[in-house]
Amino acid sequence: MATVFATLKEYSDRLTGTTGSLGYLVIIALVVGGYLYTSASFMSSQENNRVVLSTDKNENDENKEPLRNFTTTQLQKFDGNNDHPVYMSVSGIVFDVSKGRDFYGPGGPYEKFAGCECGVALAKMSFDEEHLNDFNGIAQLNFGEKAELEGWIDKFTNYRNYPVKGRLVPDSLLPPADHVWTANELKLHDGTQEIPTNYAAAPIYIGAGTKVFDVSFGGVSFYGAGGPYQKFAGKIVSRALAKMSLDDDDLVSNDVSDLTEKQLGIMNDWIKTFEEKKNYPIVGRLEK
Repeated sequence: MATVFATLKEYSDRLTGTTGSLGYLVIIALVVGGYLYTSASFMSSQENNRVVLSTDKNENDENKEPLRNFTTTQLQKFDGNNDHPVYMSVSGIVFDVSKGRDFYGPGGPYEKFAGCECGVALAKMSFDEEHLNDFNGIAQLNFGEKAELEGWIDKFTNYRNYPVKGRLVPDSLLPPADHVWTANELKLHDGTQEIPTNYAAAPIYIGAGTKVFDVSFGGVSFYGAGGPYQKFAGKIVSRALAKMSLDDDDLVSNDVSDLTEKQLGIMNDWIKTFEEKKNYPIVGRLEK
């Protein structure tokens, strides 16, 4: 044994050109091995014992909802409470982790991750709340942390087969709410344009009342290609909502001066639904 050790020591010294280098190499190997062991063990040992893997990754693809955009406010509702699904965002990719409800849902050991952006927390193997919804922190991760983050994305995508629901768009990437839009500018945002970076779906703007909403944040199946209200995309829909109409003549003007009080009430109810129930982000206001 002593002969083997001496041979390894001599070979190491020749390879590195440094006397006593074998000891340093052993220490480095132990550090790397410890890191990999800890990384592989973090938050996975319990889950491995209790989550059944899906072998039907493409099951029901034909009935799959189109990818959508999420705001942080919208994502917070998907925390598993009140029988809601459990969604998590990892570096902006929103996964449906409902199959792991025992872990990420109410009462689970990782419930604080539900409805949040968790990329930094997973990369740092941390449960600190300061690392949740930390969009800027992702760019500041070191090499090892970035590798850890990519490992979690690969695990969720290819090992757990958690469905991808869309992308979480930081508020900083949304147009300002006081931006003024003309009717011609709205037409350029009908969902058929190029998908912006960090979005899952092209923005779909509709004008209602005085406000402009981006309904790609949850309304793609209604206002996107093939949806029942596709003709609303990129249009001013105040009159159409008020009259519950799909006529092209009601998608031209925002003049509601001739509408009845009942019709105005219906329009305002729709706008309230967009804001408070759907939480569609307001991305500007209509030109007067």
